[in-house]
Amino acid sequence: MYTCAKCGVHACRTGEKDRLPKNCPIRREELLEEAMEEYGKTPVKEFYITASAMEALGYCQWVRLKETVELCLRMNYKKIGLAFCSGLSREAKVVASVLESHGLEVVSVICKSGGLDKTKAGLEETQKIHPGEFEPMCNPVFQAKLLNEQKTEFNIALGLCVGHDSLFYRYSDAMVTTLVAKDRVLAHNPVGAIYCAEGYYKDKL
Repeated sequence: MYTCAKCGVHACRTGEKDRLPKNCPIRREELLEEAMEEYGKTPVKEFYITASAMEALGYCQWVRLKETVELCLRMNYKKIGLAFCSGLSREAKVVASVLESHGLEVVSVICKSGGLDKTKAGLEETQKIHPGEFEPMCNPVFQAKLLNEQKTEFNIALGLCVGHDSLFYRYSDAMVTTLVAKDRVLAHNPVGAIYCAEGYYKDKL
């Protein structure tokens, strides 16, 4: 079992391989070689090099939206998919506008696509936010299939619910990046709870 989150050495960052913990992933040489072989394949090689080179170009200067735009442009993508949460409709409009201002074509699909009640997916009335009322289901599988149908070259997830985002990633034909991670309590800034996990949020997590 790997426990990188608890490692105090981080030889992977320093190059001090004589200090490797017994369960360090670096010791998995055969698996590492398999992974490295993937970086030599098309189109993984071009994508990885482009993304990694961007790190140096915009380090501590480019916001994530700028990085996303740059990746699309440098990969010569033309058609971008935008799968967004209905609660971030205004934000989705801004993102689409920014992408389009750079000459990109944007295919946007809202999470409520399909307009079906949650009970259609198997939820009980008691599992709704407002039992007894029409409550449209989030439909990440449909969102992915809609973008697949449109043959988007790269997809952006904007504020999809926890778990719904996972299904979107699984069914998307194109690779996906997350621009916004939903956190309704912390203005979509989930790392805030992490920073406060040993203080103000200690009893809430």
